[in-house]
Amino acid sequence: MLYNFRVMKELHLEKVFPFYRFSGSHFQIGQQYGAACGGLIKKNLDLSLCRLQEHTHATREQILDATLQYRRTILQYAPFLDEEIKGITVSTGLRLEEIYFLQIRAEIEVFLSKLAGENIGMECTTFALSGLGTADGVPLAGQNADLPAFYSEVCIVVEIVSDDSTPILMVTPAGQVSYIGMNLSGLCVFANFLVCDGWRIGFPRYCLSRLALTQDTVVDAEQILTKVYRASSRNLLMADIGGEILDLEFAVERYGRLTSPNGRLIHSNHFISPDLLDEERSSPGDLKNSHTRLSRFQHLIDNAFGNIDTGMIQTYLRDRVTYPDPVCSELGDPGQGDEMTVASVIAEPAKQCIWAAIGPPSLNIYKCYTFTGYK
Repeated sequence: MLYNFRVMKELHLEKVFPFYRFSGSHFQIGQQYGAACGGLIKKNLDLSLCRLQEHTHATREQILDATLQYRRTILQYAPFLDEEIKGITVSTGLRLEEIYFLQIRAEIEVFLSKLAGENIGMECTTFALSGLGTADGVPLAGQNADLPAFYSEVCIVVEIVSDDSTPILMVTPAGQVSYIGMNLSGLCVFANFLVCDGWRIGFPRYCLSRLALTQDTVVDAEQILTKVYRASSRNLLMADIGGEILDLEFAVERYGRLTSPNGRLIHSNHFISPDLLDEERSSPGDLKNSHTRLSRFQHLIDNAFGNIDTGMIQTYLRDRVTYPDPVCSELGDPGQGDEMTVASVIAEPAKQCIWAAIGPPSLNIYKCYTFTGYK
């Protein structure tokens, strides 16, 4: 499928993610977060709860009653996130369980949807390149994040500068304290939805990214991530400024490691590690979609390997050649329901910046964000 990028840029130059900077103690960061983004947080909460109620027929209170069961593991492995969540509740006036729901909506949705007989399909396409693959010899990493379409209206870019850890630059739905991005040390963390059995009360999948970003390198991040008592399945693709690339495929109780001896690693939404193939529980349609996107993005990367820059990656992340299973999903694509690519992100750790586009990126521009705001 072809696009007219000239028309796209003329129509959508003004549409970019809002940027916020929060600093201080983690509780103060949460207070600032809630004060600055209260309206978006409430919108995210209402839309997320409404969608889940429609899919599962559960009441609002039934959903919220389950959320605080996950708090114990956050307090165990990442108490700083609980401090930020408490800060958000104070400045927004929302309940603790409501802000917790935003961190664990995937776990709650999978549990309730299984009870209701629903099939959940979520998609993302992630990539990481060492300097071998890029035109300037420095690493790149990023992803298309595919979620229900309303998330394109509530996602933000945040710079979090805490008193006790490395600053981070993150794209996240408003109210979430962890999603995808990089830290000032040059560690990049991107993620994919994976489906396996055995989801349980434990450390939430979204919070794994923020836990990783407390570290400076891929090696250090692996050491802490693999010790966590996980609630659910998740794929994390990580790269650091030194060019190290590692993909960790997490089932609930097992994990697999994928490394990149050829300087590139692409992932979508199915298990690839030979040790975890038996964990796969995606539907045949979702598997076809995931394999198609993976093959297409791998083809694009391989064809230009050694000469890739951010402009080329932006074009690749906008790609719809394999429609109806494209890298960039638009609202209304067959089989996608209410989902689409809601955000597209490219990290340049050597330049301490990320490029982000409101989804779908086939219809919007990329904006550069740095650790001091817009570049």
